[in-house]
Amino acid sequence: MALHRLAMLMVFAPLLLFSSAERASTAPPVRLETEALTGDADVTVAGQVAAASQATVQRDDRVYPFYMPMQGLRPPAVIMRVRCDASRAAGREVFDRPSAAAIEGRIEGGYEFVYEAYDGAGRPCVYPFAPSMPQIVGQTNGTQYIFRSSVPGVQVTFRTNDAWATINPRLFELGPQRIHFEMRDIALDFPGAGEAKGAVHLEVLDVTRPGLITAVIRRSTIFGGKNAIFVPGGETMVLIEDSIIRGNVGDSVDQEHGTYINGTLVTHVRNSTWYGQKGWIDVASGHQLKDKAYLRVYENVTVANLPGATVPSAMPLVDISAFGFTWSNNLQLKRVPPAQDVRDSLVDLRTEIVYGAPDHYPWNIMVDPGWRMPANPLGALDQVYLSVFQNTLVDSFRSEPHVFRLNMQGLGVEPGTPTVIGNEQTTRAQQRMVSLAFNTRGTLRRAYTNEGWTYSDPVLPPEMQWVKDRDAGVRPTTCRMRPDSSS
Repeated sequence: MALHRLAMLMVFAPLLLFSSAERASTAPPVRLETEALTGDADVTVAGQVAAASQATVQRDDRVYPFYMPMQGLRPPAVIMRVRCDASRAAGREVFDRPSAAAIEGRIEGGYEFVYEAYDGAGRPCVYPFAPSMPQIVGQTNGTQYIFRSSVPGVQVTFRTNDAWATINPRLFELGPQRIHFEMRDIALDFPGAGEAKGAVHLEVLDVTRPGLITAVIRRSTIFGGKNAIFVPGGETMVLIEDSIIRGNVGDSVDQEHGTYINGTLVTHVRNSTWYGQKGWIDVASGHQLKDKAYLRVYENVTVANLPGATVPSAMPLVDISAFGFTWSNNLQLKRVPPAQDVRDSLVDLRTEIVYGAPDHYPWNIMVDPGWRMPANPLGALDQVYLSVFQNTLVDSFRSEPHVFRLNMQGLGVEPGTPTVIGNEQTTRAQQRMVSLAFNTRGTLRRAYTNEGWTYSDPVLPPEMQWVKDRDAGVRPTTCRMRPDSSS
């Protein structure tokens, strides 16, 4: 097994990445930073959530995770620089050069919108409209779509009551193309945007292997839409860091969420906060973070059911698919009392619905007649779908009966639907999923329910210690989902 993992590690030689602006031949290699992760953020104040640290973080914007291949991208063909005071007066973007008007809303080759960070009084600029979304035309392979403040670390704000306010790049029937979206130092305040599917809606569809969509949100604040962030299923990798997701404003509160990520490849979230998902007085409502990616990585993430437009949601704070892999460190969960009977789980690892293409997964996600869990599951962690939660902190209005629930695998899918059938008919020995929790603390009675193969603070065999290390834990899963890798 050690040689097998070494071979997989060598697949991922470091790649060079260049920013969409100010490219240089000395750009650093793609890597994941290895700063120490601490668990001392304050989530104990009633009615508040610790979110202040995001605004002070400064990272190199040219650095991306090792698994996010950034070669094959070209600089945006059009760079639009937007003036603050003139745009505020006009109620729309006013550009720094008259020739920008010749584009007439149609752009080929990718674009970069750079918004002036300060107004004439030296304050961070507030634009009283939603960003313009040009029509994308012509060849799109290798293109980038960038929205950013002119000063890294200084957020510009877009504020409007428009019911359709959104950032929504629209690209369809892409096939095997490579597209990149990025939003940096942007605050979206769209309290009336109940018609938009997402305040950020990554409507980039129909990508097929080896095509890839990457989406990066850095140092941003998002509020509005039916979902504050909505990402449809597909060959998509999402990185969100140093950001605050303040909730949604849609009316179908049991079907809409703070963030809704469908069957995608990767969700990597770090140093970010979720709260304010819209609830309702007589409906259990949605989730703060609903994430159905194949691989999920959460680092220093706070999720709270503190209410947004109405009352707190009674649902689990984090709703993720048990299919695939999860690696988490310093997940902080805060729950205040909702108006309805609360659902017991704080983190729900679900198996009732299939998300994502079957070929994303190395093994059958249903019960497989050829599989039986080995006598020592802790010695077979590289043969199962695995979720690892380290240093989870719970701050709740009650002593939670448990934090995590790992649902049982089923027998198959109901024809014509993504709904799994037979979950309640399978045995523990047939399961190919294991979840581990280390150092779970706070207002709770136990880490897990009694279902499935779950372990709280287990003693791992020496050859399985890799699951506690982020890079070692993430690399095998990213290798498994590569189109040219074997399972």
